[in-house]
Amino acid sequence: MVLRVEDVTLDFDGLRALSGVSMSVDAGGLAALVGPNGAGKTCLLNCVGGFYAPTSGRIVFGDAAIQGLPPHRIAAHGIARTFQFVELFRGMTVLDNILLGRHRHMRAGVLAGALFWGRSRREETAHRRRVEEIVEFLELERCRKELVASLPFGVQKIVAIGRALALEPKLLLLDEPSTGMNREEKENLARFLLRIKHELGMTMLWVEHDMELVGDLADTVTVLDFGQRIAAGPPGAVLHDPRVIEAYLGRAASREKGAG
Repeated sequence: MVLRVEDVTLDFDGLRALSGVSMSVDAGGLAALVGPNGAGKTCLLNCVGGFYAPTSGRIVFGDAAIQGLPPHRIAAHGIARTFQFVELFRGMTVLDNILLGRHRHMRAGVLAGALFWGRSRREETAHRRRVEEIVEFLELERCRKELVASLPFGVQKIVAIGRALALEPKLLLLDEPSTGMNREEKENLARFLLRIKHELGMTMLWVEHDMELVGDLADTVTVLDFGQRIAAGPPGAVLHDPRVIEAYLGRAASREKGAG
């Protein structure tokens, strides 16, 4: 087991975003975290990634308790993160954006880096070689030297995944990567997620709203509603759970009734 979330509660000025949530992610698994809007999915991901400190509970990564650590310490443990809204440097190329993900592995000193000699030159060459491998893995060769701002939104999402992969994490956190993608882009995303899982052997915790993707790709599914876990298990069982159906369809029906 790579990640354990144990009875995590998160409060914001009297508002309870998460209430006693527990879940786990097995090594090499693709674990989906789903739920209606406002269910607390991104809040839980932010607790794992260090952007929020839980009010109570524990988050254990490997053998280390990581709850409350800042994001850079979380990254040092081997956890990388993508965001629902693309957080890339739009005025930089695809290559340079992915290269930024190598920062944790850079060891050359400031002077050597400024002069670009010796260890710095060897390190830069090695990092750029690794970035080119990621570009090839994600089939970004045609746009590798293009500015991110010039790319379609779906391609920018793949670049963001590439930057996270450049960290060489043990756990990859994905926050709704399919948001804003068309059907073809989602099919590419699905293919890349499967390659990351099977070819890189990487563990992933994946927040997603597209239930078709979840049903096709996820090994396990955890469902949140109003900050509480209401179901967990294999997708075939969870997505047919009456509580899950009510959380999604019941709320949609209420909105339609109110609109009428």
